[in-house]
Amino acid sequence: MIDIRQLQKDFEATATALRRKGVEQGILDNLKELSNEAKAKRQEMENVTAEQNKLSKEFGRYKKEGLDIATLQANINELKNKKQQMEEEVRVLEDKLTSIVLTVPNLPDENVPNGADENDNIVLEVVGEKPTFTFEPKEHWDLGEQNGWLDFERGVKLAKSRFSALKGTAARLERALINYMLDFNTARGFEEWYVPFMANSNTLQGTGQLPKFEEDLFKIEGEDLYLIPTAEVSLTNLYNDEILSEEQLPMLLTSYTPCFRKEAGSAGRDTRGLIRQHQFDKVEMVAITKPEQSDEIFEKMVACASDLLTSLGLAHQKVMLCTGDLGFSAAKTIDLEVWLPGQNKYREISSISNTREFQSRRAKIRYKDGKQNILTHTLNGSSLAVGRTLVAIMENYQLSDGTIKIPQVLEKYM
Repeated sequence: MIDIRQLQKDFEATATALRRKGVEQGILDNLKELSNEAKAKRQEMENVTAEQNKLSKEFGRYKKEGLDIATLQANINELKNKKQQMEEEVRVLEDKLTSIVLTVPNLPDENVPNGADENDNIVLEVVGEKPTFTFEPKEHWDLGEQNGWLDFERGVKLAKSRFSALKGTAARLERALINYMLDFNTARGFEEWYVPFMANSNTLQGTGQLPKFEEDLFKIEGEDLYLIPTAEVSLTNLYNDEILSEEQLPMLLTSYTPCFRKEAGSAGRDTRGLIRQHQFDKVEMVAITKPEQSDEIFEKMVACASDLLTSLGLAHQKVMLCTGDLGFSAAKTIDLEVWLPGQNKYREISSISNTREFQSRRAKIRYKDGKQNILTHTLNGSSLAVGRTLVAIMENYQLSDGTIKIPQVLEKYM
């Protein structure tokens, strides 16, 4: 979450940054009122504490000199009772302030462009060449049905809409992609983990999914557990409420997990095919770093995902997200969009974000630098969304008869 002390120290600067992220004025006004009230009440409590301490020192002198302590003792008791009452008032105010701050997004970096939505994102670089065809390229759902790879009807029968089943070569290719991505990331210095596919509410609060985005999560009835929407949740929170040593940083982590999302806000979008499913596979990268390392690691993660796409022979572009398209926890994000000839457009396949200390403050992830504990920076990125990579291979490697070649780097995994 954002720094409450910074909010109270320079509210206008924080509010200006939050307006860039689309936070409504009513929320900002509420924040300002509550933060000022909590700050004033804490200062009042500290003044009472200081006066109590001063009189307590006098108490010792009075006793030593044989002076009457009755009046002094009464004043000290009165201040003690007042302090206890004010401590509760401060706690209530600060808890209320924190509950609001937990729903407020991260501040965008200064170099993130202003914009309303994805139409205002900026293409930074185009990587690789689009394939050319002597025929009209088909979309992946037609190819999937023609080759007997994808079974959408049985996926719906087993669960509901936006679920699908992969068969035969497609199932093997999905597994091959997972293994290839993990091997690629570990060769780049990321340590592989295998983590639970469920997480408790504290874990999801740590990375920013709760409390604001509960409607997007699949909740386990009767349990404080949710199906994870991404391995970012599990990997980042491995170090929830821990103090790391400086020598441990940076930590580079990677993991395969299925991901589960209700896609509550996507009604009517990508209703056909594998692009937007309730369940999908993803290989994730997460980094936990010192603040001065995070920009360098961010570039390393972007390069890793981009090089992975290049190794698969998939043309793509790097896109800087504007403030209006930036995720809740992100201070800065670069998306990788892969070329899909069947759709004749680029589609997101990876999203790499630096959250700065936003998640670490929520999850209490710190490291010891000499005598003090400092919040780490956390970063995350897809490397890659496996189902979308499968889609990209199907559409980019299709042949005129509808069959599909396999990228050379995947042959040994098949």
